[in-house]
Amino acid sequence: QLKLVESGGGLVQAGGSVRLSCAASGSIFGINTMGWYRQAPGKQRELVATITSVGITNAAASVKGRFTVSRDNAKNTVYLKMNSLKPEDTAVYYCRLQGRLAAYDYWGQGTQVTVSS
Repeated sequence: QLKLVESGGGLVQAGGSVRLSCAASGSIFGINTMGWYRQAPGKQRELVATITSVGITNAAASVKGRFTVSRDNAKNTVYLKMNSLKPEDTAVYYCRLQGRLAAYDYWGQGTQVTVSS
């Protein structure tokens, strides 16, 4: 069973930066998308940013220009560099791996990011 393990969350001041990492154990087959979602207290989980296995990226309007998603296919790892953090970025951040046409769909356990004002 493939697992996604996130790291890099924590407490940061507004205006600061954090980098999240998510490593997939085991082999990943086929065209796929890795990415990040977040869920703040009392809110629904929302897309933050994704990147396909061929490098096509997508990001929510609220994070464009501040967050950058990238991946290292050789390491089966996806990253999220978050700059200019705001208190409203506070959430649990989840990593996700999706196969093409929903062939598979895995979630990480989540990592807390708290931005203090």
